[in-house]
Amino acid sequence: MRFNTKRLKGLVALAGISAISIVALSTSNTSTVYGAADAAATYKAKCASCHGADGSGNTPAGKGLKLRDLRSKEVQAQSDDQLFQVIAKGKGKMPGYEKTLGADTCKALATYIRTLK
Repeated sequence: MRFNTKRLKGLVALAGISAISIVALSTSNTSTVYGAADAAATYKAKCASCHGADGSGNTPAGKGLKLRDLRSKEVQAQSDDQLFQVIAKGKGKMPGYEKTLGADTCKALATYIRTLK
């Protein structure tokens, strides 16, 4: 039996590409699975000091800034894109967070706000 080096190199290259593809796919799925937990942790770290853990705005900073209750019908009636825009770009006294947190995190926070009740 004759050993074919070119064929072996081709198979090794194909195996490497397959392995990279599998890792890339599993990594992208992992971020989806952990997105809600990450958004909750980010909300707690970045938003709760003003908006409150429950979104009520019932904190000294929230009262001072006269923040809306994130659980209110008015806030919950906004589209996902409207919530994203406020988080990402800022509005009024609220700074934008897209540059520091990234667009994906801002989108996850907009989705997280829907869970506040």
